[in-house]
Amino acid sequence: MNYSEIMVRYGELSTKGKNRQAFIGRLHGNITKALHEFPALTIRPKRDRLHIELNGEDSTAVMARLSKVFGIQSYSPSVKVAKEMAAVHEAALALMNETVPEGSSYKVYTRRSDHTFELDTNEMNLNLGDFFVDHRPDLKVQMRQPDFTLRVEVRREAIYLSTQTILGAGGMPVGTAGKAMLMLSGGIDSPVAGYYALKRGVDIEMVHFFSPPYTSDSALNKAKQLTTKLAPYAGYIKFIQVPFTEIQETIKATVPEGYLMTVQRRLMLRLTAALAEKRGGLAIVNGESIGQVASQTLESMVAINDVTTMPIIRPVATMDKTEIIKVAEDIDTYALSIMPFEDCCTIFAPPSPKTKPNLDKSRYFESKLDVAGLMERALAGVKITEIKSSDEFMNQDQDLITELL
Repeated sequence: MNYSEIMVRYGELSTKGKNRQAFIGRLHGNITKALHEFPALTIRPKRDRLHIELNGEDSTAVMARLSKVFGIQSYSPSVKVAKEMAAVHEAALALMNETVPEGSSYKVYTRRSDHTFELDTNEMNLNLGDFFVDHRPDLKVQMRQPDFTLRVEVRREAIYLSTQTILGAGGMPVGTAGKAMLMLSGGIDSPVAGYYALKRGVDIEMVHFFSPPYTSDSALNKAKQLTTKLAPYAGYIKFIQVPFTEIQETIKATVPEGYLMTVQRRLMLRLTAALAEKRGGLAIVNGESIGQVASQTLESMVAINDVTTMPIIRPVATMDKTEIIKVAEDIDTYALSIMPFEDCCTIFAPPSPKTKPNLDKSRYFESKLDVAGLMERALAGVKITEIKSSDEFMNQDQDLITELL
């Protein structure tokens, strides 16, 4: 079908009162970023809907991108018709013939913002209903829960017809809840945590620790590719790679084996908090799930969290592993996450880490390190990459990503 427009309905924005206009503005910006590859589009936000005029762009490709924009309740591809009933009848029949199978139930639902039009909403519903009795006698009128609804929007400039209502991603527009830093490993859980943070309107930047030569370029590229899977939800995401080799080697040489993991994660958290303070982040997000591994017992969380007062958000903390895997499959990060490239969390991992580390001992062992110096040198070696949401970009290698030094 040659659609002329996609009509977007807002999600939770309807509850936002005086902030509504700011939320609509943010959603408008996010949709514009998500659709940057379609230059012919005209995007018009209004108080209750947002209209995307296709101007010849591929509606299927545009809707595929819209499906990942948080803050959208639903959207409908629409056909623009002149405000003459003969034209409406012709276009409505063509649309119904293409999208509504024989024997389906249907109803007509009209909204009219142009009150000068010759037919009111009820008259339009009856007019089209009578028309289909003659031209689609196989269809059954059903006012409650029909298989299809022919939606008619009478506006000043034209009439718009649609038969599909496609559910959007829901949630809140990314950026309306501030910025946070996501601690991105190469595992299954942290990308899922990032997805949930984005869904609640949090703008995230990825923080990934790498330790060459112990971790490979493949492991680093894997983390960047995981970021490309989440980038469409935000338009683009900053990827921050933090060199961690010196810190891990120093901890390995200084700290007792049972506390290697605890002290290492304390330094990771310190560095992430420092980056957040430098870059305007208000919180830290990670993929910890209570009790799955030694570092995620409540006792470990106490010993590790001790280094910062910044809020730490754990979206998957109470989810079962099977639940997390299901979401990872849905957002297409699972296959990447299980690729066998070692990251900082797995190298130097002791065979028997403390599952209930003592807070005072953790502080004591960390005090043996030159924490300030180690952090200063690590932060000096940080590299930042901007990862955008485009099919071509997502399938390209690291060398096509713009480095923002």
